Amino acid sequence: MHEAAARNGITARFGLDFPSFALDVDLVLPARGVTAIFGPSGSGKTTVLRCVAGLERATTGFLAYDGQVWQDEARRVFVPTHRRPIGVVFQEASLFQHLSVMGNLKYGMTRAGLSPEQAGLDAIVALLGIEHLLARGTKTLSGGERQRIAIARALLRRPRLLLMDEPLAALDLKRKSEILPYLERLHDELDIPILYVSHAPEEVARLADHLVLMDGGKVIAQGPLSETMGRLDLASRFADDVSVVLPVTIGAHDDDDLTRLDFASGAIVVGRRPEPVGRKLRCRIRARDVSLSLGNHADMSIVNILPATVTALGETPVPGHILVETALSGGERLVARITKRSSTQLGIRPGVPVYAQVKAVALFGE
Repeated sequence: MHEAAARNGITARFGLDFPSFALDVDLVLPARGVTAIFGPSGSGKTTVLRCVAGLERATTGFLAYDGQVWQDEARRVFVPTHRRPIGVVFQEASLFQHLSVMGNLKYGMTRAGLSPEQAGLDAIVALLGIEHLLARGTKTLSGGERQRIAIARALLRRPRLLLMDEPLAALDLKRKSEILPYLERLHDELDIPILYVSHAPEEVARLADHLVLMDGGKVIAQGPLSETMGRLDLASRFADDVSVVLPVTIGAHDDDDLTRLDFASGAIVVGRRPEPVGRKLRCRIRARDVSLSLGNHADMSIVNILPATVTALGETPVPGHILVETALSGGERLVARITKRSSTQLGIRPGVPVYAQVKAVALFGE
């Protein structure tokens, strides 16, 4: 039976058998923002991306983007990779060593039949901060610089969909820190959707709007990041890095070198931030950085204390601990990781009012 092509989104159904692995996924993804495909090695993340790119042909498959069908095995429809309006960035930048940086960029434009003006060369070069690299040879570039060139080359094809397969996996921590702000710029400034494969919760928290969680070739869960990343039933998938991501706004800077972050349930205070008042950010709060008490103790060094209500309890891979989901007054959720002994002593159970004490936060661009 012919399947309708979804408009304003991505519909993907892939079935593919390998000798030691089977892929069986059914996805409906938004047509804007960053969708992270997250999971352990061997879960099928990259295979899904290759199927979307047309580099792998699913035995049973259907793929449509914005009303256009790229694959429908029931009707023997398969649009080859070179005819799909996509840009692809792999773990390795795979730049041409005999060409300069500008030569590599021109190659991307030429393959797409575009002039520098049509491809938006100047804007993309500025977006990725590579103006000073254009005359350089690729052998002299750092890993982070090479990936920025690879991203620019992919964007100069004017794709309608950008696919990124663990683009930071081959980089050390310093290089990852250098390139992540540029990936945040892509999130903020590109109008096209991005499918971003990763096994790193930190990258997912910083970049994703929508999350697809995979394991064993199947989709375990999918949905908005704010609803999916902190789910207690998925905690084991994130090992000891369970967290929630909240949208916040810079509310004020005070004379004590502190910045107030506002959100629906109140505010938290962090060290002074460089962003202006009114700037929207995303705030990641790890379960291990949240403790609970039954009273609002003012005689503590922790300044961020929020009234909440316990909504659920869950398991954690950390021995002797449990996860406690709480609801704040504005509807946001926080998850705390506390010892089982503390849970018993405090009488923690659904419905109990508590105070969530936030010891640390991580802030990223919106």
